[in-house]
Amino acid sequence: MEAKQIAKLAQIASVLEVSGWPKPGNVHRTRNYDDMVFQDFVISAVVIGDTMEEVAKQSKEIDDLSKAELGKYILQAVNETNKWIRTNTNLGIMMMCIPIAAAAAISDSFDEIQDNVGRLMDATTVDDAVNLYDAINVADAGGMGDQEEFDVKSEKAKDELRANNQTMFDVLEISAGWDRLADELTNKMPVCFEIGYPTFSHAWQSYDDVDVINKASVLTFMTILSQIPDTLISRKYGNEMAESVSKKAEELLAFKEDDSFVEKLLEFDDYLYGNKLNPGTTADLTAASIFLSYLAREFD
Repeated sequence: MEAKQIAKLAQIASVLEVSGWPKPGNVHRTRNYDDMVFQDFVISAVVIGDTMEEVAKQSKEIDDLSKAELGKYILQAVNETNKWIRTNTNLGIMMMCIPIAAAAAISDSFDEIQDNVGRLMDATTVDDAVNLYDAINVADAGGMGDQEEFDVKSEKAKDELRANNQTMFDVLEISAGWDRLADELTNKMPVCFEIGYPTFSHAWQSYDDVDVINKASVLTFMTILSQIPDTLISRKYGNEMAESVSKKAEELLAFKEDDSFVEKLLEFDDYLYGNKLNPGTTADLTAASIFLSYLAREFD
């Protein structure tokens, strides 16, 4: 697939994720937060285009996967976003979508992408890890620098990475126990490929109305949340609270074909917003899942 096409699909996925309505607990069309608003995410989705095209193009041209420079492109995307938006809107999405874009570029079919994500992550370098640390600090991402083994804000952190020859895969593997995105990236993205992508694709094919893509986006978000406790909530409020939120999402999905579903989603959104429970990791997984769904259609 051409690099430009891959980039467009990544932009589309990012826009659709934030546009999902009503997507409980996160910024969406009718829900802004004190430090970020809907338009921030739309702008962020637009400005990543060049970076997504570059990583896809570079991956096509290299003969050694360690030269894919995934960390460099994550940092580049965050820096570009930071020129336009002063809050962390897309670090997690870029961490997920940049390896997918690179994998799509070197795949001859959709079925090859998951294994190629694994191959690319296995081939990451120390420089990738250093760039990831810089990206996290630029984005000022909450919750990733509080662990002793993943002290991204330490002045000596990057020197320690080089001294210990720790790659991006290595540092993500350390944090996989408390961060779902790190777990995804070090295990070939099972949530995105096995839960998110099938959910979106099935919903996309099942509904026959003008709002089908929005419905697919919201159902994908809710399905992931119902099965996978959100680790952003876990880090802020504990595992028990994250599991409780997932249980509520599971209960709501029983009404997905009911006329009351949107009203129930809005009530859930109010509950999460009122209690400052932000399933932001689920949003990142949803964007990546939508990206995969669009890639699958283009490969067919």
